Amino acid sequence: MSSRRISSAVRVGSLLIGGDNPIRIQSMTTIDTNDIEGCVAQAKRIIDAGGEMVRFTTQGTREAQSMQQISQQLKADGYTQPLVADIHFNANVADVAAQYCEKVRINPGNYVDPARKFRHIDYTDAEYAAELQRIDQRLATFINICKKHHTAVRIGVNHGSLSDRIMSRYGDTPEGIVESCMEFLRIFKREKFDDVVISIKASNTVVMVQSVRLLTRQMESEDMHYPLHLGVTEAGEGEDGRIKSAVGIGALLTEGIGDTIRVSLSEEPENEIPVARKLVELIPECTRLRHEAEASIKDDTITLSIEQAKDWETLQLKAAMAVGALLIDRRATQLSIICPQFSKNDLTALADSILQAARVKFSKTEYISCPGCGRTLYDLQQTIRRIKEATAHIRPMKIAIMGCIVNGPGEMADADYGYVGAARGKISLYRGKQCVEMNIPEQQAVEKLLALIEADNVLAPNKFE
Repeated sequence: MSSRRISSAVRVGSLLIGGDNPIRIQSMTTIDTNDIEGCVAQAKRIIDAGGEMVRFTTQGTREAQSMQQISQQLKADGYTQPLVADIHFNANVADVAAQYCEKVRINPGNYVDPARKFRHIDYTDAEYAAELQRIDQRLATFINICKKHHTAVRIGVNHGSLSDRIMSRYGDTPEGIVESCMEFLRIFKREKFDDVVISIKASNTVVMVQSVRLLTRQMESEDMHYPLHLGVTEAGEGEDGRIKSAVGIGALLTEGIGDTIRVSLSEEPENEIPVARKLVELIPECTRLRHEAEASIKDDTITLSIEQAKDWETLQLKAAMAVGALLIDRRATQLSIICPQFSKNDLTALADSILQAARVKFSKTEYISCPGCGRTLYDLQQTIRRIKEATAHIRPMKIAIMGCIVNGPGEMADADYGYVGAARGKISLYRGKQCVEMNIPEQQAVEKLLALIEADNVLAPNKFE
């Protein structure tokens, strides 16, 4: 059986993450951070459901200052859980947020580097070193503010927002994802700032698991022991979002990797908490089931036998978590699930969903949808339902539904089509990485997406691999 990876404990407000502390559960609000009352109410729902940290999108100085009022109101009402500011594109905002929040998340892909434009840039070694020096100088200010205010930091790398600089040198690879993180970590270590948590996320479970494994090995080789936050970003909603999260997060949890987790669902954020809690509770049983399933592999088939499950959702999570790593590592490409409580047809459908989440076999359209946040520019949940209804008849493909551009074009880069919030009430449509129509009125966007797909019916690429 796998033992838990040893990490150093990090203090985030009154909470300790890593070391021998419990695996922490967290979520993120979906409301405009300037809506103080709305954010406070939603944060309370997350915490009341069992969330131990709450993250807020903080895209500007005004939002960073709003965090102070949100924190004050929550504490006045007896809610003392740590609050996290989520920063993209503006390093100056991170400096402000660090004065008001227990933790600040920065994204190496856009902290100093400009937004990704999918450009290849040929750097000399000297030019590349100069870019790293620019990051070093900017981080120094932020680190000093965090030291002064005892603010923790999450270095949160997203596969969908790797910079053109990293992509140009390392390509779209786990090595590039890990190096994006390590560039920042080395600066924090040199500055003797240790209250750091790391995350590497992707909507592709294979990329996510391979990258986190590589990161743990790289950190060990450089004598780093920071806690790891796990998540499959843009996992979707409903049973597909739960299964995809269980495959990716569960694969690592059964290997003893992970100190805090978030299940990113395109639903109300409090719905994420019980799912995450179940994953943590299932670690011992799923670690055992994983070893039993590994021993069962024959004729390219994993046979997973589960005696009983509390309910259908528990079975979904348990099965996906138990075989996630085996499928991601291609130990087999077929799956048979045995559980006397449920029908053979239901178990076959579940096996197909797990194979799809592990990117082994694709049998239905995959909807890559973000969980939403204060940046989301339209009604995400309603739009997902409309797009699913409108595309129910198409052949299996990948459709990305993104609330804004932070991870939109990047995280959906291997999707066949993308629906991305461009401005309030405006949508841009993508074919792969290419934007084919910009700033469509939201009322027309679903119909335009369907027309684009139908027009491409014969030539549309099927990138399921």
